[in-house]
Amino acid sequence: MDDQINCPDCNARFASVVLPHLDDAYRLAHWLTGNRVDAEDVVQDACLRAFRGIRNFCNGNARAWVLTIVRHTAYSLQRKNQPGIFVNVADLETVELAQAKPGEHDIETPETVLIAMMDASRLETAIAALPASLREMLVFRNVHGLGYREIAEVTGMPIGTVMSRLARARGRLIAIIAKDDASGRSGEFVRSVDLVHTS
Repeated sequence: MDDQINCPDCNARFASVVLPHLDDAYRLAHWLTGNRVDAEDVVQDACLRAFRGIRNFCNGNARAWVLTIVRHTAYSLQRKNQPGIFVNVADLETVELAQAKPGEHDIETPETVLIAMMDASRLETAIAALPASLREMLVFRNVHGLGYREIAEVTGMPIGTVMSRLARARGRLIAIIAKDDASGRSGEFVRSVDLVHTS
């Protein structure tokens, strides 16, 4: 690594490939870890990993490459610090692919209309309540603005899995918000649901 630190090409390449995406890296890390300190640790470790691997970057999508490293680093940290929180379900991808409806991933639904209508703080609270596998899909799509192919590239998942997880994430998000509203926090959302479903 010492020869890499003194390598002007590596330093310049790191600066042009990784540094422009540090804000996105931090936002993703914060969403995945749930706190500022862990997010900063994840970004620092991810930058170190990116610097070590900068020679292997093949001039593809730099943003997707950086976010992939951040994602892997965040999950490595979580596995190290909380080994019992990850559950491996072998057939989950098969189920998700069977549920995905190709061609319908960008159609406006009542759920997407409601998500767009919500205020930011309520939405952030509801997204934070989702399981990490669903939360990251919404963060990639709605916070970072990644397309389905980019999300598939970052996560290493088939595009059908990305689409179905996004659909499930949106559905769970609506359920969380509706539950909060039903418990008396606000009647505005319930009225919005009725208006959207009747129109």
